[in-house]
Amino acid sequence: MSESDTQAPPVPGWPAESARRAEKAEALRALGVNPYPNAYARTHELGAIVADFGDKSLEELETLAPAARIAGRVVSKRGQGKASFATLSDGEARLQVYVRQDVVGEDAYRLLGLVDEGDFLGVEGVVMRTRRGELSVQARGLTLLSKALLPPPAKWHGLADVEVRYRRRYLDLMANPEVRRTFVSRSAIVAELRRSLDARGYIEVETPMMQPIAGGAAARPFVTHHNALGIDLFLRIAPELYLKRLVVGGLQRVYEINRNFRNEGISSHHNPEFTMLEFYTAYVDCDRVMSLTEELILAAVDRVAPSRAVTYRERPLSCAAPFRRVPMKDAIVAGARERGVALDRATLDDAQGLGRWLKAGLPAGLVNGKGAPVTAESYADLSHGKRIAQLFEDLAEQGLWEPTFITDFPTEISPLSKARPDDPATAERFELYVAGMEVANGFSELNDPIEQRNRFLDQLEARAHGDDEAHQMDEDFVRALGQGLPPTGGCGVGIDRLVMVLTDSPSIRDVILFPLMRPDADQMQGTTEE
Repeated sequence: MSESDTQAPPVPGWPAESARRAEKAEALRALGVNPYPNAYARTHELGAIVADFGDKSLEELETLAPAARIAGRVVSKRGQGKASFATLSDGEARLQVYVRQDVVGEDAYRLLGLVDEGDFLGVEGVVMRTRRGELSVQARGLTLLSKALLPPPAKWHGLADVEVRYRRRYLDLMANPEVRRTFVSRSAIVAELRRSLDARGYIEVETPMMQPIAGGAAARPFVTHHNALGIDLFLRIAPELYLKRLVVGGLQRVYEINRNFRNEGISSHHNPEFTMLEFYTAYVDCDRVMSLTEELILAAVDRVAPSRAVTYRERPLSCAAPFRRVPMKDAIVAGARERGVALDRATLDDAQGLGRWLKAGLPAGLVNGKGAPVTAESYADLSHGKRIAQLFEDLAEQGLWEPTFITDFPTEISPLSKARPDDPATAERFELYVAGMEVANGFSELNDPIEQRNRFLDQLEARAHGDDEAHQMDEDFVRALGQGLPPTGGCGVGIDRLVMVLTDSPSIRDVILFPLMRPDADQMQGTTEE
């Protein structure tokens, strides 16, 4: 048994191989090599070598003999006596390195023997092709840039354990190139949304993430405490009320790409911390906001899928304009028909008639799009507006595959939006659905301060009766409306869900670099006070 077999790992809990790697790091130091230097000057990224010289023949490269200094992580290494090959990756591309002892010298070749998969290596040399035709850099000098004390995941054969992938995203990015592509696409989508709004004269702003009142949405907030002020604060559930304050102040077009926090369940479509784009425009209504939302979504689609043909979960999805616009009640009728359920618009318009239908006409054995039973008992204590919204969720939402705007929401469930002038029970509000998911929510903003305050009072009554997601009273927001809010349209777009669709990612955790997870043993150790 060798000394390295019995040597303890450098950090408790690390695998036995880390002891061997730590021993190599000490051997490098003994040779006068710093295993963690401060910098390395590259002349080319690996992809640039491929782009610049990938079409050159062996003979052309021998004539050109282009010099290069490259760097990357060692993903494979093999030796043949006094010649060795290594493959480097810089995350975007891979390139082979050819190392001969008689070229680099004995010291550098000895250094290569102390290099493991996962280490970072700098190579100075000449671009060439091997006799087998593989583009390579023949090394003239080697520099160790970082000694990895832990082995790479699954020897670069991919990382399949979903729990590990989400919890240790750095391993996921190292092992799975498609994950890197997903997050590069996410960055491009966000950049395109920002560019599109900037080009239209919108101003990007920042609003508080800790708020004394959790407002702007119907959601349960996270609570924190500010020691110096001695007050409880809420992590924001939405920036809406602050953005509308800015429109009151004269900023006619504003937007924020923001992190929101909601203390609710976790699912493939929900993460407690998520990203939204919210934008507000003075002097426009719900219809114009719908059109602008469509333009923004299509700009993002064009950035990552120029054909506007997307595949999500092995099913084609067309993002062709214009998106359908369907009133909520019509969507319910259509969804019921697809399930063989007899329900008409007249019944939905009649509160008492709908109540009778739910008791007598709701068929036994009906399940919603999530597989949960739909029963009369689940509707018994709901008001008419909430029954309409629940029927939409149970019968229609999951069937909305192509981009579809659902319009005409019940005013009762839309406390911040204007009612239609011809129908006070119906709000000028829309939600955009894609692949059965809500992706955007917008409306004509309520700007009557007295009506807004009365709506808040109704919400407080709902809270008193057990609805902990009902909106709280915000007297300062009402005061802001009292200063005058022009006719305004606003919308929130769920960035994470949009990215899910455009990158064919089945779970929201696939598009959030560090999704919330229950802490594992390593993380819990970090919270222990000594």
